Amino acid sequence: MSVFKAYDIRGVWGKEFNEDTVYRIGYFLPELLNTDHVIVGRDVRESSPVIHDYLTKGITDRGADVWDLGLSTTPMVYWATTHLNAHASVQITASHNPAQYNGLKISRTGALPVGGDSGLKDLEKLVEEGTVNVSEKKGTIKDYSFVKDEYVEYFLPLSKGLEDLKLSIDASNGMANLVVKDILANNSDIHYIYDTFDGTFPNHEPNPLEEKNCRDLEKEVIKNGSDCGVIYDGDADRVIFVDDKGQWIQPDYVTAVIGYYYGKKGRKGNALCDIRTSKSTTDWLEKNGWNCTLWKVGHAFAKVKIREIKGIFGGELAGHYYFQDFGNCDSGILASLLVLHVVKELKEEGRKLSDLLSEIITYENSRETNFKLEDKDGAIKALYEKYAGDAEKVLDFDGYRIEYPDWWFNVRKSNTEPYLRIVAEAKSKEMLKEKMEEISAIIHQFH
Repeated sequence: MSVFKAYDIRGVWGKEFNEDTVYRIGYFLPELLNTDHVIVGRDVRESSPVIHDYLTKGITDRGADVWDLGLSTTPMVYWATTHLNAHASVQITASHNPAQYNGLKISRTGALPVGGDSGLKDLEKLVEEGTVNVSEKKGTIKDYSFVKDEYVEYFLPLSKGLEDLKLSIDASNGMANLVVKDILANNSDIHYIYDTFDGTFPNHEPNPLEEKNCRDLEKEVIKNGSDCGVIYDGDADRVIFVDDKGQWIQPDYVTAVIGYYYGKKGRKGNALCDIRTSKSTTDWLEKNGWNCTLWKVGHAFAKVKIREIKGIFGGELAGHYYFQDFGNCDSGILASLLVLHVVKELKEEGRKLSDLLSEIITYENSRETNFKLEDKDGAIKALYEKYAGDAEKVLDFDGYRIEYPDWWFNVRKSNTEPYLRIVAEAKSKEMLKEKMEEISAIIHQFH
């Protein structure tokens, strides 16, 4: 399978891609994006330095300059792209994947993502078939590590007022460690775990969407009597929360919490949600004055759509949250600051985050369930034929979302893994169990 995915470039380093692949990506990138400079940042994975060296060599051999951020969170690269008015940027990261993976997230002017339908396929063809002719005048590598301090300064005003919260934070041995302590420096009651860089991720995989990776944080919240727990993924573009009871919070419910924050600030309008988003969330948002647009899963799609609808913010089931105020990009740090302001306000009212969530959650949810099978298209077709005819509403992008008055489900193929993914919700546990058994039985016919 190619390392050129729908959203980015990603695979097992040394097996699915290597130094030559990365060099050629660097060489052809300035041509693809018509630029004489490329911002480059990297995460702390063990393979990131060598990828950095070959990527920057390719860029400079083409005659373009590298604006080198050094160690960076992925959102810091997005922010730098707009802050510095750059025309191209690359973050070297495999995000939440295990340590043996690595990859590249590419953006163009305005931090717009370069995805499969917006340039990655063209880049893949150049990498496979293009001819390298080293420029007579090579580009230079310029030190832009000062951006980190400017990035921290950008967030400091939003960190004010959070000093009295009791927090537990898991930085996953990843890139959140670069900035989170500086941003929350005025809060003296934070219990950090896994707050050192280690690209082997020895404590847990840097994927907080898997609840097993949040067990230690859940324990910390209870042990420390924290108002909230926060855990970032490997490159800090995603964030997951644990409530005051030590319970993992499904990320699409947090989309409603962020809507609560903006509503209290007097800002309402359009919000973007992915096609898997709970009706608990969309019902709550719409009841509180928001217009919700459902769209395809993935940052390459979300960042374009949120601009199109002029959305104030957006959220995904995977824990990505997008912000108009952040160049329409995703930021785990920004999302966490906004949620912590909600926790602070609730605390002042004598309430807790778990109280607000109990008001938001009105459906029973299956969480995303994966089925590994060859004939994914056949299974999707069978589910459509079974359920679409009598449905109240059918959305036909990114698989299907089929809605009935008291239950719904989404079926879609993973863009990055060999899975068929199902999310279902119903008004009762009994109905959810019944519908998931029906759906599973149909899918199992295609194993």
